[in-house]
Amino acid sequence: MKATQLLHDLGQSLWRHSLNPLGRHHDMLLANVFAQTEALAFGKTAEQVKAEGTADPLVPHRVFEGNRPSNTLLLDRLTPGALGKLVALYEHDVFTQGTIWHIDSFDQWGVELGKVLAQRIIPELEGAAEPKLGHDSSTNALIRRYRKLRATR
Repeated sequence: MKATQLLHDLGQSLWRHSLNPLGRHHDMLLANVFAQTEALAFGKTAEQVKAEGTADPLVPHRVFEGNRPSNTLLLDRLTPGALGKLVALYEHDVFTQGTIWHIDSFDQWGVELGKVLAQRIIPELEGAAEPKLGHDSSTNALIRRYRKLRATR
């Protein structure tokens, strides 16, 4: 299922962010980005669908609730400064949501677990000799790939 379709079909409100640097992109691509933002915002009622001549059995499938918040950001270029602003925007989102939900978004137990696990990984990344890895296959592959890339610098 395409991610955009999933956003429309979910029965709950989710934030959607679109990042589209300006430049060589086709007008049709951006028209679709803008149209999806509009569709998420306003949706389509059963009355509108019926007025288009849609057969009754298909009406429920063509109705979209709308009122799904989204941000569409247009950038001239993705520069380090622009990327920093995007990170700040997302951090603000996380902070605001945490405040509303009365949780400390930046001090979660899962983050604490990651900090503990990182202490084991740091020497495996920094060591001169090839380490004996005892992680899951995904983490082992990431460590090996990082070490290989670092060695070619």
